[in-house]
Amino acid sequence: MRRSPSLGARAAVLAACLLAASPALAQTRPKPAAKPPEKEAPAPPPPPDAPAPYDRDLLRLSEIIGALSFLRELCGHPDAPEWPARMKALLESEGTSQGRRDRLAGAYNRGYGGYAVTYRVCTPSAVEAATRFIGEGERLSVALAGRFGG
Repeated sequence: MRRSPSLGARAAVLAACLLAASPALAQTRPKPAAKPPEKEAPAPPPPPDAPAPYDRDLLRLSEIIGALSFLRELCGHPDAPEWPARMKALLESEGTSQGRRDRLAGAYNRGYGGYAVTYRVCTPSAVEAATRFIGEGERLSVALAGRFGG
């Protein structure tokens, strides 16, 4: 009579068969599809009325130009006509949408109107305010041009 192999012997034979078959199985199994490298999608363009990173400074510059338009005219400076012309040039170059134009013009009007309410005649404090605005406007202009080009 023949004896059946013990459980341990059967497990060893099964393990040997699996080990022997695994290289063959590995060759016949389909490999998972390789993922194509993910490409970064280009950032969507900003909406036409989206604020630019320099808008805060540009709005301040518009407000300064408005104040200078009023103060320089009030005090009879020969450069008085230049300030509204500078604002017009700023609106033409940066007013890319109606919303941007409105915000820039609003800042100009705030600067102009704020001093129109305060001053009726040219005083030493009006001259001092204009002098300070010229300095601040120059610093802002240089910083904007240096940082963002222009």
